[in-house]
Amino acid sequence: MSGVKRKRNVLNIKQKSEILQKLDNGESAGTDAEDVLNEENTISHSAALQSVETLLDYMGQRGFHYADITAVRKICVDIRQEMNKEQKQRSITDFLSSKC
Repeated sequence: MSGVKRKRNVLNIKQKSEILQKLDNGESAGTDAEDVLNEENTISHSAALQSVETLLDYMGQRGFHYADITAVRKICVDIRQEMNKEQKQRSITDFLSSKC
């Protein structure tokens, strides 16, 4: 695999400081570094939905089987349900925080 460069994930100063502070306070920070790095690599629901819809368009143009297209449509439905669930949770959190 010579010639192939891998992206190196590195914590910034603020992220390192927050993890060290947790350790100083006696808190567990075992997965915090991994979580922070994964947040940067996480794709948004809207970007995922757009990609899947583009795939559906492609599949339709290329004459894929109905069952395959139906499976991809199910993925769209799942992403939209997850988006709605998160929006509902944000609305509840916003409502509760405004009442305090």
